[in-house]
Amino acid sequence: MNNYKNILLINFGGIGDEILFMPVVQSLKKKFPSAKITLCLEGRSKAFVKLTNLLDSYFCIDIKTKNKYIEMLKLYFKALFGGFDLVISSGGNALIAPLLFFTGIKTRVGYKTSKLSEKFLTHAVILNKQQYASMMYFDLVKPITNLEFELPLIEVENFEKNKNSVLIHPGVSKISVQKNIIKTISPKMWAQVIIELLKKGKNVYLAGGPDDSECIEEIRNELKNVDLTNFSDMFGKTKNIFELVELIKKSEILICSDSAPMHIGVATNTKTFAIFGPTDDETLLPKSDNFIAIKNNANCRPCLWNKRQTTCEKLDCLDFNLEYIVSIICG
Repeated sequence: MNNYKNILLINFGGIGDEILFMPVVQSLKKKFPSAKITLCLEGRSKAFVKLTNLLDSYFCIDIKTKNKYIEMLKLYFKALFGGFDLVISSGGNALIAPLLFFTGIKTRVGYKTSKLSEKFLTHAVILNKQQYASMMYFDLVKPITNLEFELPLIEVENFEKNKNSVLIHPGVSKISVQKNIIKTISPKMWAQVIIELLKKGKNVYLAGGPDDSECIEEIRNELKNVDLTNFSDMFGKTKNIFELVELIKKSEILICSDSAPMHIGVATNTKTFAIFGPTDDETLLPKSDNFIAIKNNANCRPCLWNKRQTTCEKLDCLDFNLEYIVSIICG
């Protein structure tokens, strides 16, 4: 087996996608501890690099913009002159495989998505989307290492848990908001969940990112006449993603949407309950008693991404009973 010294990883997507990709990085670092590992990712996800010490460098390529061909050319030159001896790419773009071939990188790994990938990659891996996404990514590294799959891991200080604490993070990704893709319950329902948890004696924290300000404000309005003795509004107090990671790590329970905080919950081994509507919990959460999908029995779900690219108008998949949600969380 080769002893790779300079490895390029290419993984486009949001922060959640980068967290799901972490087992690839983890296994390569274990197998080749002295290798330099460089990650190519989208600019919107560059905060991810603060969550791991396994990367030696990174660069951003915004391949999903209108200037994608210029961006691909930038990727080509970065790969060409980077001195890499191994490249692993999760991208499905048919042009990636020939682009990597012409960089001269000796070992090129990607998914078997077209005849081009079979021709230009040294290892064209079968793409199996019917599994936890992190395991799907890990399939890419199997031709290179013989290590077993491990869950994504964000290593942070082992904080003491805040007693009886529940962190609520209702937000979704910026791209979902921009595309009007609805993946979670209403702010009013989130507020009702908070009220019920407070009644049960929980210490409830509310957090969110800059894109969640409208949702958070609606939740605040719903809580105006509620006894908030055990409630802490943390919105705006977590200044960066690392502070959010610390807050999640300090919480006994995280309740969130299908979003990046959910993947942080998994990667910090925090008890996580995630609201699922149109997306597929089977591919986005590992099978574990510690990570639980809250979903209903709507026969149309899951539909988003595998059947449609936008949210449907009915949203039967997000028709939840408050008591049902609270009963799952509180047992």
